[in-house]
Amino acid sequence: MFLYGIGFRFGSYQIYYKRKKVSAFIIDETIIQIGNQHFWLWICIEPVHSAVLGIYISEKRNMLVAEKFIRSLVEKYGKHTVYTDGETWYDPAFSVLRLKHYLHSPLEKSLMERVNQYFKDRTECFNDYFSCMQKEGSECNLFQVQNWIQFFVSRYITTQQ
Repeated sequence: MFLYGIGFRFGSYQIYYKRKKVSAFIIDETIIQIGNQHFWLWICIEPVHSAVLGIYISEKRNMLVAEKFIRSLVEKYGKHTVYTDGETWYDPAFSVLRLKHYLHSPLEKSLMERVNQYFKDRTECFNDYFSCMQKEGSECNLFQVQNWIQFFVSRYITTQQ
């Protein structure tokens, strides 16, 4: 059974999904293009059940954003071992939060990339039909993008049960 909530933090949108038991975090980020803008989509999944635990949308990809996302996961689910692709912005976050960090295995990488591609494709395709830009040349409405992703996560969870 999943419970979910939505939070707004510092101009970025965050979505949490809670599973009764979390064994570890697999975290990765991918860039998505919405309209003429690019955003970073940070995703955390639970490896045993392939459950999406959290999603964070930001305009930047750096160690401060990584720490903010990981801290929010720790606050929500507690401290767990974290697996990532080893990018440089993760190490300072793990040092500050005192978390065990490992590089993910090829199997975990494949799982994470599949989840990333799923959300990336659906979000960009949805934007083709329902543009997030209110007027020509205006910036994208990040709240609308967050709503799309919330919808996709709820559909993803439904198909995983």
